[in-house]
Amino acid sequence: MIEEHDHSYRIGIGTDIHRLIEGRKLMLGGVYVPYPAGLAGHSDGDVGMHAVIDALLGAAGMGDIGTLFPSDDPKYKDADSKGLLLDVKERIEEKRWTIVNIDLTIHAEQPRLERLKAQMKRCIASLLGIDFNAVNVKAKTNEGLGEIGSGEAIAATATALLRKKIKRTL
Repeated sequence: MIEEHDHSYRIGIGTDIHRLIEGRKLMLGGVYVPYPAGLAGHSDGDVGMHAVIDALLGAAGMGDIGTLFPSDDPKYKDADSKGLLLDVKERIEEKRWTIVNIDLTIHAEQPRLERLKAQMKRCIASLLGIDFNAVNVKAKTNEGLGEIGSGEAIAATATALLRKKIKRTL
């Protein structure tokens, strides 16, 4: 008889930061944010999604976003980070990892993100196929300090908890 048991848990941390530039659409946590500037980057520059991707990859011991989706590869030019997250989800599931939860913090002086946090949670949970309550999104300012505080950049930090299933023969 084969029975599945929880075997191990792993935590990963992901971070990302991009400079704000005019003439680009602002995407954060998979959600369009109305704002006069967007994030510079080879893909859509979504620091929230990029931090979540790196947290998942780190927890699974599978490298980082830059290795999987290199910025010098033309096929990722202006790529939608939601698609990159789906790709990573498939890769970690192939390795028998289950996503337990995601915690994402977006660091931005402007725009204010309070009204968009639930949309970001819904987007991330839906893409990962996990419960809405297994995703948390926070927004923090830098109190006017540094590039983020001066409104020149937006950053994100994420953690991910994964659970691995193993098969045991009884």
